[in-house]
Amino acid sequence: MPAPTGPLRSLPVAVLGAALLAGLTGCAETPGATPAAPSAPPSAQASVSASASLAASATASASAAPSAPVSPSAGASVTGAAPPPSPRVASSPPAPTRLTVAVQTRGGRLALVRGGPAQEFTVTLRNGNSVDHRHVLVAFQMEPLIGDAGDPPAGGPGFQLERFDPVSGTWRPTALRLAADAKPAALFTGGGPLGRDAVRVERYRLRAGAGGPTGSSPLMVSFLDTDAHREAAPHVAVPHTSTR
Repeated sequence: MPAPTGPLRSLPVAVLGAALLAGLTGCAETPGATPAAPSAPPSAQASVSASASLAASATASASAAPSAPVSPSAGASVTGAAPPPSPRVASSPPAPTRLTVAVQTRGGRLALVRGGPAQEFTVTLRNGNSVDHRHVLVAFQMEPLIGDAGDPPAGGPGFQLERFDPVSGTWRPTALRLAADAKPAALFTGGGPLGRDAVRVERYRLRAGAGGPTGSSPLMVSFLDTDAHREAAPHVAVPHTSTR
């Protein structure tokens, strides 16, 4: 180490050695050490202590205060039971219905000319919801015509009744009973099925022969259940007149 120069030369050796020892001690401290944070002043510590006391006092007051009572109505509005379900009304069964029939023709009547064209009409059967018919027969009857004064003697067929067959697309002869008495229902056979709520429409046509008498007599249309041997529906009378 070089010898001190300048003012240091005049210092005593003991003082100079003490100064050097203090410098070496300061240099020996651990690099990067963080100095301790300065303690808060007394006034700040007092403020913190006062705030903590006030917070503790407020907490104690809140814990000691009684809770507000809950209104029963308020609780019921939130947790009330659901209203009871409305009672189910049982639907009543449909009213029973029966077979109904109708006969439609031009002008509501049969106006024939002897030896002229046939006149067509339809028969509609509309079954109800009560009975399944296995055999329903449509039957026709007319009283014989007496004839007007001056008519020639009857000759040839008086009338020709036909039914349209939808399968073959042709007209086929159908029975027409000419009598003044009623035929018992038990003597009829045949007919077609007619289930519940089923509808059947049949086409017919009637022609007056050239050699028959003239006059008026209703065409009676009957509807017979040939299994039960009775009428399935009331008969229908169609007005009819034959002229020359």
